[in-house]
Amino acid sequence: MIIASPHSGTIYPSDFLRRSRLDLRLLRRSEDAFVDELVGDAPSLGLPLLCARYARAYVDLNRAPDELDPVMFSEPLPDHARCDTERVAAGLGVIPRVAGIGLDIYNARLPLEEAYARLEAVHKPYHTALRALIEEARRTHGYAVLLDCHSMPSAALPPTSRNGQPRPQMVLGNRWGEACAPSVLSLVQEAIEAAGYRTALNTPYSGGYTTEAYGQPQRNVHVVQIEIDRSLYMSELHLTRQAGLTTLRRHLAQVFAAVHAGLPALKLAPALRPAAE
Repeated sequence: MIIASPHSGTIYPSDFLRRSRLDLRLLRRSEDAFVDELVGDAPSLGLPLLCARYARAYVDLNRAPDELDPVMFSEPLPDHARCDTERVAAGLGVIPRVAGIGLDIYNARLPLEEAYARLEAVHKPYHTALRALIEEARRTHGYAVLLDCHSMPSAALPPTSRNGQPRPQMVLGNRWGEACAPSVLSLVQEAIEAAGYRTALNTPYSGGYTTEAYGQPQRNVHVVQIEIDRSLYMSELHLTRQAGLTTLRRHLAQVFAAVHAGLPALKLAPALRPAAE
């Protein structure tokens, strides 16, 4: 099992800040702030942990490398660029055009070589490492499970659900069943609810590029995206930690341990063929 946090990076290169029309406080609204801390106990449980270092506003690691926004660049995009995705239309391609609150980041168009340089320096190494961890797990155990951890604004969900129940505190996404086996999703959901948190499935977040690209149950690679309500652990206004962070970190460690312990019973690994007589 692998734990990842692709949106918690805090490095904002100086050349990027010079190009931006927004100050650092506004740019940081795009971060999944402190999620790397929340999941920080994974290595002590024997689980690989992969966290972004560069800010999401600089390069979004949960986007395909060819999800480029044509209005951002001074040159035409290559023919293979995926310009028509909903994420690009919203200004949230692999090189984001807007910050988390919908404000334009840049004063002027960027040279296309700037995008290529960022992808080579940040996006490519992260996904090379992630693929290596997944394939190592498959070789060793016959399957891999990735929990891709994010945070969501508390305003992302209404105060109550349609049936009048309190809104969920974590949203689990598996691309509506395409990214992991139902048994894996159920195991993760049960572990989170046993820790005392309300959950929802796939609405409004069913998963991004990581879930799409790596979730391949037919290859025994299972991905679940976990979105955590920021109000549980931080001040969304001031972007500061609150007392709930320590408690939530402890509970997530319990969730990871429970899921990891429960995976063998799901019998995800392919059965060994009997030896020829």
